[in-house]
Amino acid sequence: MMAKGELLAVLLMVLAMLASSGIALRKDELGEAADRIAQLPGQPRVSFQQFSGYVTVDDVAGRALFYWLTEAVHDPISKPLVVWLNGGPGCSSVAYGASEEIGPFRINKTGSSLYLNRFSWNAAANLLFLETPAGVGFSYTNRSSDLFDTGDRRTASDSLEFLVRWMDRFPRYKHRELYLTGESYAGHYVPQLAGEIIKSNAKSRRPLNLKGIMVGNAVTDNYYDSLGTVTYWWSHAMISDKTFHQLVNTCDFHRQKNSEDCESLYSYAMDQEFGNIDQYNIYAPPCNNSVGSITRRIMQLPHRTQKIYRRLSGYDPCTERHAEIYYNRADVQKALHANTTKIPYKWTACSEVLNRNWNDSDVSILPIYRHLITAGLRIWVFSGDVDSVVPVTATRYSLAQLKLRTKIPWYPWYVKNQVGGWTEVYEGLTFATVRGAGHEVPLFKPRAALQLFKSFLRGTPLPKS
Repeated sequence: MMAKGELLAVLLMVLAMLASSGIALRKDELGEAADRIAQLPGQPRVSFQQFSGYVTVDDVAGRALFYWLTEAVHDPISKPLVVWLNGGPGCSSVAYGASEEIGPFRINKTGSSLYLNRFSWNAAANLLFLETPAGVGFSYTNRSSDLFDTGDRRTASDSLEFLVRWMDRFPRYKHRELYLTGESYAGHYVPQLAGEIIKSNAKSRRPLNLKGIMVGNAVTDNYYDSLGTVTYWWSHAMISDKTFHQLVNTCDFHRQKNSEDCESLYSYAMDQEFGNIDQYNIYAPPCNNSVGSITRRIMQLPHRTQKIYRRLSGYDPCTERHAEIYYNRADVQKALHANTTKIPYKWTACSEVLNRNWNDSDVSILPIYRHLITAGLRIWVFSGDVDSVVPVTATRYSLAQLKLRTKIPWYPWYVKNQVGGWTEVYEGLTFATVRGAGHEVPLFKPRAALQLFKSFLRGTPLPKS
């Protein structure tokens, strides 16, 4: 075995040889190497490369965003880069996108090991999971006040800064086709970030090669989202005729803050009429803990002041719980190059501090859609049709306000000879439903979601047979 002194001498000699040959070791190349994941604890053997770590987006405040890159299984150099964002606001892309939905691994029930996801989206692209803003997951800030005054604007600007600096660390991705994807409150993050990229590109000598965006069950417009949500509850027999009419007649969906009478009606609907269901998939079983009660996290969407009880949901309805076990393990954090500053709180799937203190939220994303359509981006919007939190009716009401011309009328699309959902193609935007999927579409319908993703990347309509 080589002694430490001999090893150092060999390393210095190699560096000297590289220098004399005119080959420079750039800082970004060293950064990429430092972020390489050798293997995660309990991980099955894979052929693709993985990287993870931090990119500082504000040197003064000490804000740093955590990422996890899983490269494409085959020929990654020819595949696009796809950024995935989860919403909340305040929820982790590692917890949901990477570990429950589109990532290459799933976590077993004890949080002790990983197994392969047969329908991972890295079959078709290089996947970059970003935990944004600071305070989400492993992302952090050294200025504690940041956790109490963040919002849409800072999230978009920090995410743009992340991408610019990340590209410096991974220069082989600088000119790659770039797509932004996500779900739920990422219905804000994704279009807003796309808009920031377009503005930045107009004055940059190194523009990002943004080609398109895709969002699922996306928060879009406060008024139409709220109207569409109570309409969904009524049309799916979750609430009575009386409660539906009272909500419509009492609540002013244009207002940011509901009246006390309106809040009381929302509370009555959820507490007395919904029953014990998972609001994120009304036909899935909720996660029961060991004593038979329901584990619930109270979250709030900025467009709805009433609380949403998030059941820890999924086909294994407790997958979120498994993630919180796995990502709090010291050996996992070491392998991911995460929590290097020893954050003084446990890693959680969602930050309730951020969620409760969200500072600014666009009333409507529709003006941004109009701007992105004019810029020529590929835009796809999809909806799992058994989600009652950001339901398909809300998305359809919102998109109708764009008044786009229909190119291909409504039709059923197929996966494995079964109807995967329905779709309509407009000038500048494609809308698709995913039949039987909840809020996290790739979790509940992974095969259909992968078909949707591949069609989006190709820019071709979903298959008619």
